[in-house]
Amino acid sequence: MKTEPEKTDILKDQLKYLKLGYLLRHHGELTAEAAKARCSHAEFLRRLVQAETQDRQIRALERRIQAARFPVKKTVDQFQWDWPKELNEAQVRHLFELGFVKERTNAVFCGGVGLGKTHLASALGYAACQAGYTVLFTTAVDAINALVTAQSLHRLQAELKRYMTPAVLVLDEVGYLPLDKSGADLLFQIVSQRYERGSLIVTTNKAYKHWAGIFNNDAGITAAILDRLLHRAQTVVIEGKSYRMKDRLADEPAS
Repeated sequence: MKTEPEKTDILKDQLKYLKLGYLLRHHGELTAEAAKARCSHAEFLRRLVQAETQDRQIRALERRIQAARFPVKKTVDQFQWDWPKELNEAQVRHLFELGFVKERTNAVFCGGVGLGKTHLASALGYAACQAGYTVLFTTAVDAINALVTAQSLHRLQAELKRYMTPAVLVLDEVGYLPLDKSGADLLFQIVSQRYERGSLIVTTNKAYKHWAGIFNNDAGITAAILDRLLHRAQTVVIEGKSYRMKDRLADEPAS
């Protein structure tokens, strides 16, 4: 007959084999808690399964957030709703229900500098992570630079796959810097290949009528990008003065 230490060692080996990491680390205290509460066998089993499940969900969320590469973690609750002069809060909160992700459509935040576009885009991406979706955050310039480098190394398709795989791609700062023909073509590939396959969250400081200036004044590629980006997309327009300049604005004398 095996001793208790031997039985414990066998249990640990079995838990390792089954990859039940939380139970491996905490089975002793869980057993003690169940004994103290005089749990039935069925209740004890339920507690064990629940504990392991919750631990796996937490670790999976942590992995998704790390893979998303958010510059800073933002949430919708942190947003200063009273700062922008014009913003449809109901429209934004509707986006956070994530129906557009399920439908594989897009969301675009359009407005001037310092109005919270990146905050809302990041928070929306973070909410998608919490809901179980894979997400990647990047600026438009960083994505294009990475693709240009990959193209020179003859591995463009492999690099493009990074931007195709996530359920949600957050593409920040479209339009902050103009693109040459090569950059415009590469951005078109991202938008085109994700069309109806995965959601895009885009931030831009340019109204759509000025997008030709972003894409080397190429009317054809501009129209092609907008056609795919805006099909069934929701555009959130934000107007007002820069939040980052609020302290300086407050110090200015009234005219």
